[in-house]
Amino acid sequence: MTIEPLLKYISNYIDLSESDVAFLQAKLTVRKYLKGQYIVQQGDICKYECFVLSGCTKTFYVDAEGQEHILMFSIEDWWTSDMGSFITQTPADFNVQCLENSELVMFSYDVIEDLYSEIPKLERFFRQIIEKAFVASQKRIVRNFSLSAKEQYLYFREQYPLIEQRIPQYMIASYLGITKEFLSKIKSQLILEQ
Repeated sequence: MTIEPLLKYISNYIDLSESDVAFLQAKLTVRKYLKGQYIVQQGDICKYECFVLSGCTKTFYVDAEGQEHILMFSIEDWWTSDMGSFITQTPADFNVQCLENSELVMFSYDVIEDLYSEIPKLERFFRQIIEKAFVASQKRIVRNFSLSAKEQYLYFREQYPLIEQRIPQYMIASYLGITKEFLSKIKSQLILEQ
C-alpha cells in the first residue's frame, strides 16, 4: 500500500519522524471503491475520515422530496466524510458516494484517537485541516448569499478547474443550487461574451 500522497500532504503541516510514519502506516487502511459505491449513507454512523488517493466523490443529502443537494466534491489530495457524524459518532446527515473508481486512506475513529495519543502533533494537523474546512464552508455560505449564480459558477470554475472536467453538469448545478437548465443558460451567455 502506498500512502505517499498522504505523507506529502501531512508534511505541508507537520514533520513526521520515521517511527511516526511507521506507526501511521501500521494503523491505516487503504480501500478501493467502485464508481457508484457509498462510503457513508444518510442515517448510518460515519466510521471513517477519508483521504482521497485517487478518484472523485460527492457529499450530498437527499431532502424529504427526494431532491439531491450536493455540498462538496473531493478529488486527489482532498478529504471526504460526514465530519459531523464522524466526530460525534451519531447518524450521518449526508451521503458520500464515489463518482469514479476511487482509492481512499481510511482513518477510523479509534485509529485517530490512537494517533493523537502516540503522535500528538497529528492532533494539531487534524485541527488545522478542520479549521481550514470550517473557514471554507463559511466563505461558501457568504458567496451563496452575495454572488449571482453566474458569479458563483465563475468562481467554481476558477477554483476547481480539475473537478469541472470530471463531473456531469447537473451535479455542478446541484452544487451551485440552480437547475441544470439555468447552468446551461449561464454557460451559453459566457460563450457569447467571449
